[in-house]
Amino acid sequence: MQKQRIIPILLLLLFITNGCKKDKATPKDSPSPKWYKGNLHTHSYWSDGDEFPEVILDWYKAKDYQFIALSDHNILAEGEKWIEISEDSLYQKAFQNYLENYGSHWVEHKIDSGRTLVRLKTYEEYKGHAEEEGEFLIIPSEEITDSFENKPLHMNATNIQNKIEPQGGSSVLQVLQNNIDEVIKQRQETGVPIMPHINHPNFHYAIDLNDMIALNGERFFEVYNGHPMVHNMGDSVHISTEEMWDLINISYLEKKKPLLYGLATDDSHHYHKKGSEWSNAGRGWVMVQTDSLTATSLIDAMESGDFYASTGVSLKKVEYAKNKLSIEVLEEEGINYTLTFIGCRKGKSQPEEFVSTKGTRGDFELTDDILFVRCKIISSKLQDNPIESILYEMAWTQPVLKMDNP
Repeated sequence: MQKQRIIPILLLLLFITNGCKKDKATPKDSPSPKWYKGNLHTHSYWSDGDEFPEVILDWYKAKDYQFIALSDHNILAEGEKWIEISEDSLYQKAFQNYLENYGSHWVEHKIDSGRTLVRLKTYEEYKGHAEEEGEFLIIPSEEITDSFENKPLHMNATNIQNKIEPQGGSSVLQVLQNNIDEVIKQRQETGVPIMPHINHPNFHYAIDLNDMIALNGERFFEVYNGHPMVHNMGDSVHISTEEMWDLINISYLEKKKPLLYGLATDDSHHYHKKGSEWSNAGRGWVMVQTDSLTATSLIDAMESGDFYASTGVSLKKVEYAKNKLSIEVLEEEGINYTLTFIGCRKGKSQPEEFVSTKGTRGDFELTDDILFVRCKIISSKLQDNPIESILYEMAWTQPVLKMDNP
């Protein structure tokens, strides 16, 4: 059995302090905050994706994303790695397009016994190609891919500085906790903000509610993941990730832990076939409100809850001041919106819908009997490329707590 790691007390206090920072008028604390769109879960040929990293980055850049984390499984884009192009005509044609668009001076390739081999660009190379200061940021990341008794246990480490090997463990909980602790350890040792987040808990239903509740030091998980096999909606015997989110936070607050925040991600792998059976790009993202496009600024803002998750809905305003959560949608012509404020009352063990409003604006004032509240926005616009039965575009704001002295 692996020895359970213990999170340093001072670092845990730092996480708890950050977890309470949402109790403020967040948009007014930064001198000139902006909204930055980003995807924190993406795969390339460096692991099990089917496209070159710079092609993926250029796609997101063209779609008006401002930051991307290429998070391949148990690897960083370092050193020399060659891949063989599949003989399938789809991938042969894609390679020819890659060669034509980027040129032979960029694409290092060779033919060996009839096989087309291509050297993958490293993080430093594709960063130099695609990154633009203040416009487009590439954050080094890894999907730490572990397991217990054939249950897939995956966690992203955003802004990672050195590769982390899967830590293993004697239970689902211990595997997750060991990997969280290792990410936090690297953060402490380097002094660089590195953000762990739990990926797709309902993937093979590997991570249950009790496992999530027992974690220490975890601040983020994927309430929405765009992979077609992750069961965001649950099934007849498993709860959805959204219901799990509220139940986790009810327990966390009872145990004096900071709130858990919800992410939307692509988990994209497939870039040449599109449809509900493929893991495509562009399904889920986060919008972070901060004053600069740097990894430190983005992670600081997210740890303060200054972001929302989306599958298509854009918000004009998310403001929490004087115990009132105010939401305004960036309206699309001809589209209707429903804003639902969801949370839990003090002393209760189940979440509830407090109020639902049709339109583009909504407010909810936290009274003394409210433990926390968040807002879910659903539009009448169909998603372009949906998975499961999640047909309409939506967004989720982060939960907020009642302030004693607003």
